[in-house]
Amino acid sequence: MAYPEVIRVFATSQDPDFDGPWQARTPMNSTGSAVVIGKGLMLTGAHVVANATFLQVQKQSHPDKAIARVRAVSHDCDLALLEVVEPADFLADIEPAELGPMPRLRDEVAVVGYPVGGEEISITEGVVSRIEVQRYSHSQRHLLAVTVDAAINAGNSGGPVFGDGKVVGIAFQKLTGVDNIGEMVPPPIIRAFLDGVAASKRPEIPALGITTQNLENPLLRKRLGLAVGEHGVAVLHVDHGGSSEGHLQQRDVITAIDGLPIANNGTVQYIGMHRTRYDVVLGHRYIGDTIALAIKRDGKPLQIQLELKCWAPLVPRSRYDRPPQYFVYGGLVFQTLTRDYLTTWEKWWNKAPKEFLHYYYLGFRSAAQNEVVILTQILTDDCNVGYSHLYNEAVATIDGHTPRDMEDFVARLSAANGVVEIVMTSGGMIMLDSDEIRRATPRILARYHIPRDRTIGLPGAPVGSPPLLAIVP
Repeated sequence: MAYPEVIRVFATSQDPDFDGPWQARTPMNSTGSAVVIGKGLMLTGAHVVANATFLQVQKQSHPDKAIARVRAVSHDCDLALLEVVEPADFLADIEPAELGPMPRLRDEVAVVGYPVGGEEISITEGVVSRIEVQRYSHSQRHLLAVTVDAAINAGNSGGPVFGDGKVVGIAFQKLTGVDNIGEMVPPPIIRAFLDGVAASKRPEIPALGITTQNLENPLLRKRLGLAVGEHGVAVLHVDHGGSSEGHLQQRDVITAIDGLPIANNGTVQYIGMHRTRYDVVLGHRYIGDTIALAIKRDGKPLQIQLELKCWAPLVPRSRYDRPPQYFVYGGLVFQTLTRDYLTTWEKWWNKAPKEFLHYYYLGFRSAAQNEVVILTQILTDDCNVGYSHLYNEAVATIDGHTPRDMEDFVARLSAANGVVEIVMTSGGMIMLDSDEIRRATPRILARYHIPRDRTIGLPGAPVGSPPLLAIVP
């Protein structure tokens, strides 16, 4: 088969620089693959077009490229919908591919795309070897994925996986350290993404907003009120502002989700044939949907309906298509702690400050703190002498108040008069004269070639200023 519906994607992207959050890194060029799934529309991976500033697409039958743009993207499930801008009829001669059903184990599939190492289309064949919830490296979300024993290499990303002539997945990642083990986004998640775009739904995949523990220990089950033969998972923590706040409590036992019984190892029988993590049902739900939970609280059965909300950890996971939040005050550079900032350390899971890693792995949002504000560097000036050792620490208080988030922190600093006292989590004290800081700010920004003292959108930022990154709409 020639697969004329498989398209090559050329992306120019510009990632933000989290070491210098007021600027962007050098633009980079990369290639990926896509598949035509509608009139002038192509489906690809979100990571193929993340932070893109310019996109082009090329079909097999034509050497010229067309200009494209992102019509919709869901970074959570690593999918993006592209549309041709110019020429408008570029894909008119291509019959769109049809989305097929969920493949079964041992089904033969073909991964089709444009991997590195050549210019022509490449077809690698394999079989479906595993179907279960996997960690999506692009978003750090755990969603349903299909594993195939066919090669998925750089350039294949975003390309279709065909089974019986229909698209049964979108290639999105490979297992590192092993050969010929790749993963694809399966049809249920693809359909949910496309249906959500058609219905103008928010692109994020919702979360229950809880931390749970499996109940494989019989004594633990008994102490939590489960009778012999009952099973489920125990609630350890309920996220502030999450879907379950006000509905679930610590030590509740969730026995079923969306009508599916939960086993003591935290799994359900998904679509009647795949045993995998119980939160698999969230992969085809939208923000604002409701979902039913059966629970036991103090030994009593209850039925609960949750309105699903987005996942909002204390330390945001990888974010795309937007600049980092920062604020320069008296040469002190403050940022929101994010996974993106942690990755500025090589092997960050070992090398990043242990305090930051604790927030990342074990921190939870609360009414008092929705984000962690950190001091990432100090741009030396007369007004900040003696504070150069306090970088890469979190802010504990500003004038005695714990900053709720970056917006709250910036608003308090911007409105401050007289001496401002900032205490770091190490106990270190920073005292600054707000009047002196206001006079020093222009010279500090000019000295270090910083275009503005804060990210657009933060309190006090000028209205109507252009964003730091020019993102494809």
